[in-house]
Amino acid sequence: MNNLRLYRAFQFLVIPSLAASSLVTAKESVAKLDKKSLRISDGTQFVPKDFFPKFSWDTTPTYYMFGDKNRLLRPEQVRFIAERTDFLCIEKSHGMSKLGAAELGAKHEAAAFKKVKPEMKVLFYFNAAYAWPYTSYNKDFTKERIAAKPELEKFLIKNPKTGKLADRYGAFCFDVLNPDFRKWWVETVAKGVKETGCDGAFIDQMHGSVSLRKNKKVEIEKAMGEMMAALKKKMPANKILLANNAYSPDAKHVFPVSDAIMFENYATVKSSKESLLSEWGEMLRNAKAGKISVFRLGVEGTGRRNLKPNMPALAKKKVEFSLACYLIGAQPYSYFMYSWGWKLSSGALVDFPELQKPLGAPKGAYKRTKPDGWEFTREFEHASVWVDTEKREAKITWR
Repeated sequence: MNNLRLYRAFQFLVIPSLAASSLVTAKESVAKLDKKSLRISDGTQFVPKDFFPKFSWDTTPTYYMFGDKNRLLRPEQVRFIAERTDFLCIEKSHGMSKLGAAELGAKHEAAAFKKVKPEMKVLFYFNAAYAWPYTSYNKDFTKERIAAKPELEKFLIKNPKTGKLADRYGAFCFDVLNPDFRKWWVETVAKGVKETGCDGAFIDQMHGSVSLRKNKKVEIEKAMGEMMAALKKKMPANKILLANNAYSPDAKHVFPVSDAIMFENYATVKSSKESLLSEWGEMLRNAKAGKISVFRLGVEGTGRRNLKPNMPALAKKKVEFSLACYLIGAQPYSYFMYSWGWKLSSGALVDFPELQKPLGAPKGAYKRTKPDGWEFTREFEHASVWVDTEKREAKITWR
């Protein structure tokens, strides 16, 4: 009987203690894993905001951005994309023909993605420079409608040479120097994020059409920063503000108020060896500032004016170079986007097996084989990366 009592006392006092000890050990292991996965290449730690998307080095962290003006995603396409990313943006005209307005397309897809993956972060697209007339909010910015909306025409820039409303790629150009426009724009974008149920906004074009008013460059840069800061303040605190190409010196007032920065690399000239080296440094800067990076590199930097036949097959053949360029400079909360455009048909539905291979956290910073050379290497838990950005060759050895 005494032995039984002693055993029961042991069960009561010791075994829970051992269980608690195991729990502490498990928590410590998770903490170590988190610390390792969030280690920046300079040895410091990345500090994410609690509303950021999920991040993991298990496989290549990817970001998707796509649109189709004429239709919506089919359920199997939603699942295909959701299996490959936790972070995406619905492009500017998606679903317009089907539902009548692009914000309805974004709302439909945001709900579809969150149904299959509740933690998915979906961004609403809006442009800071061009008045694309795809949403109900800016449907009147067309040649047919604008004359009847003089209050909106005041939000636009006139071409200094012709005196007519300036346009770019068929879209009118917003006047960021007009404070009434900035107020309207901020309220419109915040409304779009709210009504679509999205997790924030992707804002395109940080330049404010400065090419039309080069003598006002300083004022335009400040106004763009003020407008983006006002948007960040207007949106709920848990919403993401992603600014395209805001690492540029021209966007120095936008950078501080942004949660995320995209490196768009829309043309081959943007992915030169010098540009890539610079962007790896900017990705490090972003990480140290606690910002998300989205590194987008198309099929060897191919831009829309340099598309080739059979792009899906070519993209599969060339993915190793673009992926290697991302991996050399990747930091915690750096995401990779690979496409040859911004349409749904430009890569979002193509399977790239390399992006699903086990990757693991980086073991350290990249190494430059020669101080003045263009060969770089980097080690990950399950991959060794080599790239020559001058010859545009790469090799990723998976293990």
